[in-house]
Amino acid sequence: MRELSVLISGAGVAGPTLAYWLARHGHRVTVVEYARSPRSSGNPVDVRGPAARVAERMGITPRLREAATGTTGLTFVDTAGRRLARLPMSVVQRPGEVEIPRGDLAAILYEASRDDAEYLFGDTITGLAQDDHGVEVAFERAAPRRFDVVIGADGLHSVTRRLAFGAGGRFEHLGLYVATLPPRAGGRGAGRDILMHNTPGRCVAVSPTPAGDGAFFLYRAPEEPGLDHHDTERHKRLLAAAFADVGWRAPELLDRVRAADDLFFDSVSEVALPRWSAGRVALLGDAASCVSLFGDGSSLAIAGAHTLARELAATPRDPAAAFRRYESAHRRLAGPKRRTVGLAAALLVPATRAGVAARNLAARLSPAVAAVTRLARPRALR
Repeated sequence: MRELSVLISGAGVAGPTLAYWLARHGHRVTVVEYARSPRSSGNPVDVRGPAARVAERMGITPRLREAATGTTGLTFVDTAGRRLARLPMSVVQRPGEVEIPRGDLAAILYEASRDDAEYLFGDTITGLAQDDHGVEVAFERAAPRRFDVVIGADGLHSVTRRLAFGAGGRFEHLGLYVATLPPRAGGRGAGRDILMHNTPGRCVAVSPTPAGDGAFFLYRAPEEPGLDHHDTERHKRLLAAAFADVGWRAPELLDRVRAADDLFFDSVSEVALPRWSAGRVALLGDAASCVSLFGDGSSLAIAGAHTLARELAATPRDPAAAFRRYESAHRRLAGPKRRTVGLAAALLVPATRAGVAARNLAARLSPAVAAVTRLARPRALR
């Protein structure tokens, strides 16, 4: 088998998973990440289905279970914190699935791959120039280097996608903005319900984790022109304005927002590309196709990374063919998940007071609502 030199952009969930499997197949792997260290923010995510099987093969399942949130259910509350409706975890999560803070999942995947891959934190790709035999890569900090293939696993605002595809993809704001805060030390921790409070078009939730309570905000709004996803001060102002008149624990959580140095804030958007590869460059996870909030983003990222590594191992001399097989297989898995966004939004952040009441009534009266509510639980998929 011919050894490939592979550059992966992004050290979230997809990137370290891909690095692990490429290294197992004998390839030389470098991962570049804009952040200066593995990120800690993000609401709990699930590892389920094919991703759970990949995690088992990686030997990380015991660590995932140790870091699991222990969440017992999802409770909708009124302004005074009184319970309006509740869904126990048994109806929103299948046996064997693991709910884990996204930061913990990323850290576990990084630790599983770091001994076999080179990591460049605090850097980013600034240029790609490819020919029939490889890709010349320019970095913001590191010296230029050449790789056989480049994989963009750098999320919704993928630099790799912009450099390799230009305006060749559709990027659509879906009418929502999401923000999360990492767990607060000294919070009440794991083993409780997620508590969620709604007003029309807005949602605020507190998520228990082993490290304390994390916070989640979601609200409906038109697209903010010229919004820089690195402009944290503007993000804080937008959140403060959107939730200024929301009761329950919103004022307390907004105080945490103002003091935060690890706030995640972004548009809920969809990326749609006619293809996920261009020559020797391919995209993975949110950079390729995923909606940025709902569905099984982390599970899809793990499963897609495993598929891509397998296909590159099968035909290392023909990466373009490997990319086509990966895309064909993974679109069949990812496609159905992307069609749940409208329903998930209606359940998680109803637009009207009547919609909030109807959602709460459905949760009280029909366990069947869990089949779709499980798609709408807060997840950070950046």
